[in-house]
Amino acid sequence: MVAGASYSDALALSQDWVASSGAMPVHAYDQVETMLGAGTVGLELGQQADSASTVLAGVGGGGLLAGISAAYAGQARIVGAEPEGAPTLTYARKAGRPVDAPVGSVAADSLAPRQIGELTFAVISRYADSVVLVSDEAILAAQQLLWDRLRLVAEPGGCAALAALLSGQYVPGPDERVAVVVSGANTTAVDFSR
Repeated sequence: MVAGASYSDALALSQDWVASSGAMPVHAYDQVETMLGAGTVGLELGQQADSASTVLAGVGGGGLLAGISAAYAGQARIVGAEPEGAPTLTYARKAGRPVDAPVGSVAADSLAPRQIGELTFAVISRYADSVVLVSDEAILAAQQLLWDRLRLVAEPGGCAALAALLSGQYVPGPDERVAVVVSGANTTAVDFSR
């Protein structure tokens, strides 16, 4: 069952379902097992691109970034990229804890919960280095580039990290080797004729 107009709505409905059915809850990002699963991305990336000194990954609720940053545990610089319209980590870092942030962006289906998770924020605070904000235009341009050059269809949220690099929101140093995580499957047929 898919329901709810926003992530918060869907989460509330799933919690109601768990309470009424006895189903096992699996949080989309703020659960240890979810972060461990995302951590395998960091482990595999570390094996496949062991010369990377920096890893850029998208962040919304924080599960992917927490898993990757914990997997690297200080062996590379970890940078989150989030939409300007959904700055969950940026707001949390300023407040020193998860707080409500705006919820809106072309990447809202995957990177726009009301706030970053409690568990994920703790891990990110310990292991990740920084976060950058990217515009919707930059996200769409990264999505278009992936299609034009690689014939890769990626959801907008999965393009946030590449958008940070392409738009200059993250500028690598002269000898820095950057790995960019493109992830997610929240997409259907994409119209690139805009």
